[in-house]
Amino acid sequence: MTELADRLLGAVQGIRRVVRRRTRAEVPGFPLPGAQVEVLRVVADHPGIGVAAAARELHLAANSVSTLVNQLVDAGLLRREADPADRRAARLEITDAARERMASLRRARTGLVAEALTGLSEEDTAAIEQALPALEKLMGILKEQP
Repeated sequence: MTELADRLLGAVQGIRRVVRRRTRAEVPGFPLPGAQVEVLRVVADHPGIGVAAAARELHLAANSVSTLVNQLVDAGLLRREADPADRRAARLEITDAARERMASLRRARTGLVAEALTGLSEEDTAAIEQALPALEKLMGILKEQP
């Protein structure tokens, strides 16, 4: 299992690195540091999330996420709004500018990978498609672990 885990991590990290490098050069307004992109993704997936909840979702320290949030607010990519139930708490929302940048990045990444998939055999493409449910379950297990 250790060898499988090592190969899987190497493949996933390698794909992410190549896709990130190639798409960031093509998408206007990027590069953003990966940690900032992850915060934007979490807020986009969970509108109104607080800093502490975002930190838990990202498995990062709250002060680290707070710093990233401040940077994104200053860049006009996040809005911080007071929670009506608790004025001391802040709720986060992505801005239209962030939404557009994230959509551009997603289109570029998807296009790049879709194009690369056409270079594979039908058997390889089918194998990747068949592996996706197991990979998604693995991701869920890893997210649940402390």
